[in-house]
Amino acid sequence: MIHSRWSGTHYEAGLCYGQALRAQGINPLTHFQQSKARMTFTRASIPLYEAFYPAVLDEIWGMADGADLDRETVAAFLLSMYSFAPQIHCSCFAFCADGKTMLGRNSDFFASIAPFCDSAFYTLEHAYAFIGNTTAWTEIEDGVNECGLAVGMTFICPVCQKPGFGAGMLVRCLLETCASTQEALAMLHRLPIASAQVLILADQSGDLAAVECNCEHIAVLRPRPEQPFVFTTNHFNHPDMQIYQPTDVDDWFSHCRYETLRNAFQTGMPYTPEFAESLLSGQMGFLCQYDSTKGADTVWSSLYDLTEGVIHRAEGNPSRSAFLEDDRLDMYLRA
Repeated sequence: MIHSRWSGTHYEAGLCYGQALRAQGINPLTHFQQSKARMTFTRASIPLYEAFYPAVLDEIWGMADGADLDRETVAAFLLSMYSFAPQIHCSCFAFCADGKTMLGRNSDFFASIAPFCDSAFYTLEHAYAFIGNTTAWTEIEDGVNECGLAVGMTFICPVCQKPGFGAGMLVRCLLETCASTQEALAMLHRLPIASAQVLILADQSGDLAAVECNCEHIAVLRPRPEQPFVFTTNHFNHPDMQIYQPTDVDDWFSHCRYETLRNAFQTGMPYTPEFAESLLSGQMGFLCQYDSTKGADTVWSSLYDLTEGVIHRAEGNPSRSAFLEDDRLDMYLRA
């Protein structure tokens, strides 16, 4: 897994990243299949980013300039990712009990992408510092910021679409601009959402939420006192979202993984870091046990202890890779 560092202004950070790619002779868009539909979507989305999150566009322009790539093509790759690109299948949960608030997430994607995944450390001007993990760059799929807000996403194949923010850009925006679950929920109700996804939110106070959303509707699931947890895979569960559930798609055993999470949280076991690691690593049922020879795998697993301000990550399938501590955000989280 790559460990990139982004600092300075958004444009400067993107420029540095792009220049590094160019110096190594890497063109990250080599396999990108541009289409008229993606370009039309991107051109309609850019004004929305200019209105709601212009800083991330500065980063994209900087990356394109540094890598000597066409700005609009780089934007098309990133901004249309969750409306047109291959699906990312993940499992995510959060709990607040037994003296711990934690968020865990497995990122399931094509096995071949594992060496190129990035755990990025952002310390940009006028933004919260955060660590975020991604299968690309700039867009983020799970992470935690200096305020102790953690966010993880799971993708759902959209049945409707409008220009706006895709799942990875939603996660990025929340980590960079929000200090709590309540702030993140308010932000999600303001942003123009393009793709379909579930976002798991958790903060240091123990405030948890699972947000099922797409371009037409937002539904929020909250834990109950007797069930101090939220979890999700790659399908909608809120009654209001059932009309947006796609059919005839390969969801990589989404319902099976969901049942594993449901059963684990009903065992009565104490909610500890050991419980979370066992669950993520497949010791409590099917969650990451893909046949990687068929091209699918869990490419990383994240565990955020928001009570202690500790990050653990397995860089690879957690059934085979150990969870190791990441201390890059320590000076912020434990300040």
